Order: sequence, then C-alpha cells, then structure tokens
Amino acid sequence: MTTETLTLAEIETLAFEALTRAGASRAQARPLARATAETEADGVASHGLAYIPVYCEHLRCGKVRGDAVPEVTRPRPGLVVADAGQGFAHAAIAAGFAEAIPAARTQGVAALAVRESYNCGVLGVHTRALAEAGLVGLGFTNAPASIAPAGGARPVVGTNPISLAAPDGAGGVALLIDQSASVIAKSEIMAHAREGRAIPEGWALGPDGAATTDPERALAGSMAPAGGYKGAGLALLVEVMAAALTGATLGRDASPFSGPKGGPPRTGQCFVALDPEASSGGAYAARIAALVEAIRAEPGARLPGDGRAAARARAQREGVAVRAATLERIRAL
Repeated sequence: MTTETLTLAEIETLAFEALTRAGASRAQARPLARATAETEADGVASHGLAYIPVYCEHLRCGKVRGDAVPEVTRPRPGLVVADAGQGFAHAAIAAGFAEAIPAARTQGVAALAVRESYNCGVLGVHTRALAEAGLVGLGFTNAPASIAPAGGARPVVGTNPISLAAPDGAGGVALLIDQSASVIAKSEIMAHAREGRAIPEGWALGPDGAATTDPERALAGSMAPAGGYKGAGLALLVEVMAAALTGATLGRDASPFSGPKGGPPRTGQCFVALDPEASSGGAYAARIAALVEAIRAEPGARLPGDGRAAARARAQREGVAVRAATLERIRAL
C-alpha cells in the first residue's frame, strides 16, 4: 500500500482547502479540518481524511449547509443550546463549548445540547477538549438507525457513541473512553466495503437477520450491538440524551451519513462538563491518579486512551502516513 507522510498542519490545511472549495465557509471548515488532523493523529484513519470526500459531497448536494451559522442560547444558567443550522457539528460544538466550559467552571457543572446537526466525527475529540480544560467530559451523539432493539429485527437506533474524558488534574488527560453501542463502528464496515474486504463474523447481520461477513449485506442489514441487549440499551440511552433531550431528529428518521440522498440528517449531540475539584473536595487528582496506576499495574491491562495518546505523540514527532489513494481523491475534489 503506497502512503505519503504528512504533518498534522498539512493534514488540516488539506482538509480545510477541500472543504472550502466544496462550499463550506471558513468558520464551518476550520473546526472540522482541525478535528480531522486530530483524528488522524489519534490513528483513527476511518474517521479522518477518508471522510473528507463524503463531507464535500454532502456540501455540494445540500445534505449539510456550508454557510450555516450556529445559534447559541442559554435557556438556563447551566444549560447551553447550540442550533447547528444543519451545518457541521464541529462548528456548533465549538461555539457551544465557548459558553459551556466557563459555565462549568463557575457553577461546577454545565451541559451543552446540540440540535439540527450532523456527524460529529470522533466523539472523543470533543470530550478530550473538555478534559484538557480541566473538566470531566461526558459526550453522546446519535446516528441514523442501524441497530435493532433487543428482540427486534428492524434498526431503530444508531451505533450511538458515548465518550468519557477525565482530566489528570495537571493539565493533561488521564483516560479517554470512546465507544459505540455496536460491536464496531459503522464506518469500519463502510471502509471494508470500499476496499472490497470481508468483515469479521460477529460485526453485523444481513437483511435476513443472519450473521454475515459481506460488508454490503451488513450495510443493508443491521449492526450487531456490543454485549447483545446491553449494547442495545446503551444505544437507547444515547438516543435519549442526544436526540430526545436536545430536540434533534431520532435515528429512525435521520437520513444516512453516507450518500447524497435524504437531505440533512439533523441529528444531535449532548455534552456534560463537570468540575471535578468542586465535587470531590480536592480529592479528584489523587483518586484519578490511583485509578490509572491500578490499571497500568495489572499485567496485560489496557487503559482507555493510552493507544490514542501514543499515536498522537508519534504523529507530532513523525507525521502521519496517509494512503496515497485517499490523498489523490481529496486533491481532485
């Protein structure tokens, strides 16, 4: 596989220029381009530059508004609401965080509800920003239906990721949990389909409800929930937080995040930011350090977020190897 090594700044510039050529305003393009570089640095290539052609297609077909200006309101002192105006989620989240972070520091807790939104990419990129601000960040985002409820066969809720980012009390991030309610993110199956590769058994079900290793049948069927009915329950929890609570579109009614059909998906995100020192009586930093130490002391144990942190450090030193085919597609946009 032929690759080209790019710095994080080069990745951001490449993404930004492609998005603005496709019709995104600078204000809409910059947060998404920056998040694309962060995602590549984290080693999550399926959500990074590989998604730029999809974003550009959606800008051109009207599935996402490139000229949207997020509208931020404060219906309650501890609640920030950002209407994305059918633009990219990243711009709305950034605008909402500008008010939610100070509110959480002042009050101890604040929430951000985002509606009329779009795919927010890697959810952990956003919760990590809260942790880097010294806050415990909890995030939810709903997606077009792809998981059937427990005992059912027709998809009703999306893969619906949830993320937790915890600060270390010294300006860094102690741990980062970022996982979908499905066994695997749907983007991974889409990547296998694009590359003509079979998927592992257990990732998804075909339209007939039977397990499949064919990514095309998987995309026409449903995603397998992680942990069976427990994963389906997690997806419902996220649907309540990111769609019902925010006033966004339910996953069952949202248009797909892929392809030009269906109009804006109008999905949502919800974030809760908490000041750990305010609630712990000053004990947070010691407690989180002890927790991290206990996990790392266990032979073979993996601390959530360590892999991404190592990838980021490597990317900052050496750049990121990006598939030449991906770069050719973006440069031709």
